Amino acid sequence: MPAPSRLAVAWLLSDMVLVTIMTVLVKLGGASYPAVQMVFIRSLIGLVSVLPLAWRHRHALRTTRQWSRHGFRVLCNTLALNANFAALTALPLALVNAIGFMRPLVVLALATFMLGERSGPWRWIGACIGFVGVLIMVGPSEISWDFGLLAALAMVVFGSLATVQTRALAGENTTVLMVFYTVGLTLFTALPALWVWQPVTTADWPLLLAIGVLAQIGQYCYLRAYQSSPANRLAPFHYLSIVLASLAGFLAFGEVPAPTTFAGIAIIIAALVLTTRLDRRSQNTPQ
Repeated sequence: MPAPSRLAVAWLLSDMVLVTIMTVLVKLGGASYPAVQMVFIRSLIGLVSVLPLAWRHRHALRTTRQWSRHGFRVLCNTLALNANFAALTALPLALVNAIGFMRPLVVLALATFMLGERSGPWRWIGACIGFVGVLIMVGPSEISWDFGLLAALAMVVFGSLATVQTRALAGENTTVLMVFYTVGLTLFTALPALWVWQPVTTADWPLLLAIGVLAQIGQYCYLRAYQSSPANRLAPFHYLSIVLASLAGFLAFGEVPAPTTFAGIAIIIAALVLTTRLDRRSQNTPQ
């Protein structure tokens, strides 16, 4: 794998670790506060941290010509994040994470049709095998269609759209992307959050502040990853987060993985190894 891709994977893994920790905190706080309120607080914390960067890079902000793409990306991120927080409140942690692993397959498809990125059959095969691993862990026959499940599916669709838009903005300054994301997220969630606002107790502020800080750092790592490598190359690596999710569920909530979970993880890792090896072999094959 070329060096830039290794660096991109390192950024992506850092993002997944931070997001896993944040997910546990969201699950803990979701019983007391509406999803959009937690998203708004998270965006306010990010806004405070990003304002100095916005001033430092004000020239890059003024000269950007992709306002509509930035706006669409932020809107998709806002919808995906609210859906994610809502799903975490309504569904078990492991189930939300498992449904989230549909994203690599959706990203592959969207990157092909919206960005024209070429995805060889080995990437599709690897993503599909990984998706089979997710199905084994979840057990589709046991899922009932309710608000939580619809929120989780919306999280996948809008999150994938946001990922593809991030890749399309690969030439933009990372700080510019963060500023647009944070300011837009604050504006899009302000009125809905105020409409359903619940008073925050003093004891809960550290948890909500931690969600915002972890999310902001994770967002930076995520942007660096997708600016360093094509979306279709990074997509299969998202399956590794199931290992982090299973570990977090055990440590935070005492969830002991079922045998099907271990089987699914084995299949996902096998799919990742297969995709990586075929990727390397294809790059080394003379054209």
